[in-house]
Amino acid sequence: MTLILLPPSEGKTGRTRGRAVDFGTLSFPELNPVREQVLETLAKVSASEDAYGVLGVGASLQAEVDRNTRWRTEPAVPVSELYSGVLYDALGYSTLSAGTKRRAANRLLVVSAAWGALRPADRVPPYRLSMGTTLPGHGPLAGVWREPLAAALAEADGVIVDCRSSTYVAAWRPSGDRAAKWVSVNVVRERDGVRTVVSHMAKHTRGLVARHILESGKDPGTPKALHKLVSARWTAELEPAASGWTLTVVERD
Repeated sequence: MTLILLPPSEGKTGRTRGRAVDFGTLSFPELNPVREQVLETLAKVSASEDAYGVLGVGASLQAEVDRNTRWRTEPAVPVSELYSGVLYDALGYSTLSAGTKRRAANRLLVVSAAWGALRPADRVPPYRLSMGTTLPGHGPLAGVWREPLAAALAEADGVIVDCRSSTYVAAWRPSGDRAAKWVSVNVVRERDGVRTVVSHMAKHTRGLVARHILESGKDPGTPKALHKLVSARWTAELEPAASGWTLTVVERD
């Protein structure tokens, strides 16, 4: 089964009413002990004088930092509705057909600094935390999550379509035989034969690629089959990388 890895977004949609998070309902329950440890530390940091410095945010985000302290009581939101921003706008989860949403339920996976790994139906409260953060007592979060995610995702055996940024790739990357089916999605813009990387466009295109794969109804069994599927819509190039493969989608002006 194809697994599509997505990064979270800084923008998150909260609710004013609703039930708080129930750890017993979350995917990958084996991650719950680490989730709770990270969130407890996040709450303490967010209530401290050093909160902005540790979290790497400005005072304009005070409301979001304060919300971190209430993660146990804040209304939880389905992951399919939680994240906003360029990639998630392009994915357009709410506009997917019912059948495509069923496919997305176990093919989409968001790698999160606070929650480790989440599927669309999981319900969690909005939070402000980046995988690039170093939490007191824990160290860099990518290192905190590396072993727990490796164990939780040990059964992933299909093609892994990686739409994450390098910050989140650092938390988990397939190794051993599974690396042979790991495909990182890169996006470039080509103008007059010159290629450049534009992060905003890359996020948008990755969201479209994820949607295209889901709507195709196919589970490509190999990186080459994935390349063929994506090439039906975009100019795309598949190349072996030091570990896994790189699928470069070329956008032309």
